[in-house]
Amino acid sequence: MTEQTERSLAEQPSDTERLPPAAPAAPAAPGDGGGGTGGGAARGAAGGAAHPAGPATGRTTADAPVLPHATPPPLAPPRPLGEPRTWPRDFTDRLTAPLPGVRALARIAREGKLRPPPETLPEIQQLPFAPGPMPAAGPTTLALTWAGHASWIIRVGGLTVLTDPVWSRKILGTPARVTPVGVRWEDLPPVDAVVISHNHYDHLDAPTLKRLPRHTPLLLPAGLAPWARRRGFTQVTDLDWWEAVELPAPGGPVRFDFAPAHHWSKRTLTDTCRSLWGGWLLTAPDGRRIHFAGDTGYGHWFEEIGRRYPGIDLALLPIGAYDPRWMLRPVHTDPEEAVKACQDLGARALAPMHWSTFLLSGEPPLEPLHRVRAAWAATGRPREDLWDLPVGASRVLAER
Repeated sequence: MTEQTERSLAEQPSDTERLPPAAPAAPAAPGDGGGGTGGGAARGAAGGAAHPAGPATGRTTADAPVLPHATPPPLAPPRPLGEPRTWPRDFTDRLTAPLPGVRALARIAREGKLRPPPETLPEIQQLPFAPGPMPAAGPTTLALTWAGHASWIIRVGGLTVLTDPVWSRKILGTPARVTPVGVRWEDLPPVDAVVISHNHYDHLDAPTLKRLPRHTPLLLPAGLAPWARRRGFTQVTDLDWWEAVELPAPGGPVRFDFAPAHHWSKRTLTDTCRSLWGGWLLTAPDGRRIHFAGDTGYGHWFEEIGRRYPGIDLALLPIGAYDPRWMLRPVHTDPEEAVKACQDLGARALAPMHWSTFLLSGEPPLEPLHRVRAAWAATGRPREDLWDLPVGASRVLAER
């Protein structure tokens, strides 16, 4: 947890030590994914799924039921790229758990669990780091390379897409990264698009984005477009949950859908939940599909995403920054929860992320890797479908 996050949490009035009971969610209904004026956000979850209960009422939707046998609504038609949007003032109604308050911060300071125990720090030398050349990628290739943390280089349909790119050595309020970036910036092919999951500093890194040409398409959560436009980017699209855009590609259009996550947003002292958060589904021209979860806790959204987007080939899921659980459970999956989320999504393979780069919480550096391997083995699923890549390594998804 970064210093910025600690400051942010201190402003919140609730305490995860006293989580209120969950409020049931209304069944999802077909819709237009929120509409051009952000009407879906005002209703709650976009696409017609109402989530009226939020932290202001003392109720949450963390355990909202999913209707696994209901027919999923049709996917929303792609929206225009660069479309101007009007959004609600904030998205606090999308929170699925209250944010910790002053009592929680006092407890974590008292327990001293902001960083791994000192005796475990020698494990840093064993963190997997194996940079290598990225695979050649043509129009029919779907390949990915892990640059570290939540930063991936995805080659799809002939495009090169970056997820939550952080090439900085240090981010605000945290120690410097403990493994180098897996791919040098100068070794990247031309970047065709960037997807951002939310605005926390370890996912939205302004110094990294400044390295990009200002005409690079940025695909963002609702409410983040003004931030990008103020920095000179000219092809900026922000989406609500269940909305999508398509980018032209040599192999045919690549579709990008924005989906829910169990998280939150904040970048300054006055913008709590002023922009949305979520994950992305990238669908290749031949139908192969990757789910990039961004930053998220475990909850009902994974089943709903799997229901709406059947046939996910690969899920990129976070496995780190989870200790202490009493505080971080609502917003960060632990390794066992990531494996369960992969199953809920119906995804064939899992690629762990959000570990081995920045030490953001109290678990020992190597623990996430050991635990995700054990949890995967316990499912009996094929070992080769756990893509536990070293930082800098690549893998190609086989064609269907």
